[in-house]
Amino acid sequence: MSAPERPPLIPDQRREMLLKHLRHEGVLSVQQITQLFGVSHMTVRRDIAELEEQGLVYSVPGGVRIASGIRSEPSFTDKALTEQPQKQAMAREAATLVREGMTVYLDAGTTVLAMVPVLAEYSGLTAVTNDFTTVEHLARFRHIDVVHVGGSVEPDNRSTVGPLAAATVRSLAFDIAFVSTSSWDLLRGVTTPSERKIDVKREAMAAAAQSVLVAGSSKYGTFGMYKVAPLGSFDVVVTDSALAQAAADGIRAEGTDLRLARPAE
Repeated sequence: MSAPERPPLIPDQRREMLLKHLRHEGVLSVQQITQLFGVSHMTVRRDIAELEEQGLVYSVPGGVRIASGIRSEPSFTDKALTEQPQKQAMAREAATLVREGMTVYLDAGTTVLAMVPVLAEYSGLTAVTNDFTTVEHLARFRHIDVVHVGGSVEPDNRSTVGPLAAATVRSLAFDIAFVSTSSWDLLRGVTTPSERKIDVKREAMAAAAQSVLVAGSSKYGTFGMYKVAPLGSFDVVVTDSALAQAAADGIRAEGTDLRLARPAE
């Protein structure tokens, strides 16, 4: 006598099993998942979208992956060579929040650095930063008051970090803090693999009337060991238009003001 046919899984069971397989494999293609569960491509796409909206998985071309940890950040030189159109688009979008006469904090990073030419169009600005390259670029514009916060030097990222930098930031007040990150997602928020960066970012957010996360979609779905802040701590999140729709829907469902910047053609 043949064994009775196993009844089909309900969607929640199937998605839970998909998560289990992803925790083991890391990445699965849509084709692999259709064969695994004996369902259609459309069903798989719906399952991925549902899990992605919850921040549990992240779409990749042709498949899906589980969140992945990072142990270190790319150097400034490596970051400067990547995703320039996306960074410029995010910089333009983030700068729409600025008004003349404001005091703004510019976190270290190449995406926030891309804001400098746009900010140069405003008058009466005071720009505070922990990034040496940002200071060099801002110093060209005599109509912008520039403050560097000092502190321990992080050579690879050309920035200052640690308690001295955090103490300086704590003594100031900003209209807007533009915060960068190497890793972020809906579940863990903003994270970093570097403990020395935590306090500077947190103090900048605490000192600002408005906090804005500026981070590329390619960093979404990765996480570092140390938590900086949940996404809900930011008034605005600016990323590029390559962020998956399901991920964007999940972030907005939490009440976050998410802005997707589209690179120029």
